[in-house]
Amino acid sequence: MATTKDYKDYVLEELSILENITYKPMMGEYLLYYNKVLFGGIYDNRLLIKKTNSNQKYHLSEVVPYANAKKMYLLDTDNKELLKDIILDTYKDLK
Repeated sequence: MATTKDYKDYVLEELSILENITYKPMMGEYLLYYNKVLFGGIYDNRLLIKKTNSNQKYHLSEVVPYANAKKMYLLDTDNKELLKDIILDTYKDLK
């Protein structure tokens, strides 16, 4: 199942608390970037981020975005400040 445009728009609105968020469509899904660093994506109407040392402290659920992929963390929150903190911690480890 591909991600819907409505869900993509919803996620981008939630992430609007951060400047410099961009996305690239990829086979019906969306890759997410912060300051040009790939930190996660939207897969099957789920917001997922890469697993890093800094974001382990949030105790997020692990999911597989697609067959044979590495596990990622599921972000399931409407708390924009928490999303910002998680993404910034993830970004610090990836840059």
